[in-house]
Amino acid sequence: MASRPLRIAHRGDPRRAPENTLPALFAALEHPACDGVEFDVRGSSDGVPVLIHDETLERVQGRPEQVGALTAAQLEVHGIPTLEEVLAALPHRAFLNVELKDDPGRSVVEVLAAFRGADLHDAVVSSFEAPILRHVGGLAPAWPLWLNSWDLEPATIATAAELGCRAVSVEWHAITPASIERVRAAGLGLAAWTVHRRPTFERLARLGVLAICVEGAVLDH
Repeated sequence: MASRPLRIAHRGDPRRAPENTLPALFAALEHPACDGVEFDVRGSSDGVPVLIHDETLERVQGRPEQVGALTAAQLEVHGIPTLEEVLAALPHRAFLNVELKDDPGRSVVEVLAAFRGADLHDAVVSSFEAPILRHVGGLAPAWPLWLNSWDLEPATIATAAELGCRAVSVEWHAITPASIERVRAAGLGLAAWTVHRRPTFERLARLGVLAICVEGAVLDH
């Protein structure tokens, strides 16, 4: 286990630029304490993996369109970068948590492998959706996968183990000494999201989580 958890910026640093954009990701990595970034990936209408969290452009871009109804070129007009563009720009030292919100198919594996290698160096693929992780695991069996979850119930842990995940990434309120023991008994690691306060970060670090997704002031120190 690492001596300290990875500090991963949630969608970059949205205080400096819109979330899931290259300026936000670079802004996060300017912080000395930041080890890497988390970002969300969906597929465009022409099957290109792009960075955006929501199904529509309404919340961040102020537009009503569905992501899946627009091509990558059309999305780029609204400031939504492709996964390839982001991976080409980010430094290799940055740890990446690539959260798949839908299943862009083989293309996401091909793009990730082109930039992070056959072993997905210093990166993980995460998702709340078991079918997505099962698909990625079938295409790239050696890649580290994290199951995202709101809880650490036995069924959740069993699902992560059945999928061949390395870890469960859970909303931090679900982490207790008892739930940590259940995770470790299954041979899994544990990551946490999304932390906004330094005392919470320090408490989770003492509990031995391997990575913590953070926002705001926790990113600064």
